[in-house]
Amino acid sequence: MSTVYRLKASELDGNFLEQIKATFGDKEIEIIVSEFDETEYLFKSEANKNKLLRAVENLKNGKSLVEVNLQDL
Repeated sequence: MSTVYRLKASELDGNFLEQIKATFGDKEIEIIVSEFDETEYLFKSEANKNKLLRAVENLKNGKSLVEVNLQDL
């Protein structure tokens, strides 16, 4: 069985450990800790990368911006 937990380091607490114990019982487990970079994930697709970079340029240049009134949501 494999389970992925994605959380901030500041969210680690005793409850998290209890959840792992409840999930895996007395089985031997392996814990691997790695930093997650959302930008790297979003740039994996060339099409998505280009779309995001165009959006950043539009934001810098004040082009194609959409204003949303939160009261209307």
